Amino acid sequence: MVRSGLNRPDVMELRQTYDRVGSAAPAQVMDGLTCLAGLYLAISPWVVGFTGFRSLLVNNLIVGLAVAALALGYASAFGRTYGVSWVTPLLGIWTIIAPWVIRGQPATTATIWNNVVTGAVILVLGAGAMALALRHRMPARTPRAAGETHPGEW
Repeated sequence: MVRSGLNRPDVMELRQTYDRVGSAAPAQVMDGLTCLAGLYLAISPWVVGFTGFRSLLVNNLIVGLAVAALALGYASAFGRTYGVSWVTPLLGIWTIIAPWVIRGQPATTATIWNNVVTGAVILVLGAGAMALALRHRMPARTPRAAGETHPGEW
């Protein structure tokens, strides 16, 4: 069943604009780096060696896989996933604060450095993806002539 609102010319044009933005080289590089950061976060308990921290291990695995999945969505269908681009920076912030927030064993220097650096990378790359989405979401505004009003405006 096709919804009639999705076949409107303005919606189709907007989707094409987002797909064009998502296929640009800077966006693809950013999405690729975000995917790699997410995959690293997922395997970081084994790389850094804090597999004894069960709660943080599970957190990093789930958040890392979520970040990688979001990045793959941005890279493959930016026109359909731009609306959730705000989630990636939030996951970056969560990754930064997770060693102190998650209950269990006290955080070590390795867990703190790992999560802060990886979270900062995810935050910056996610903010970049969000900025791309917002930049191309806003219509170009033209300056109005003095005193010009439009219906419904005061």
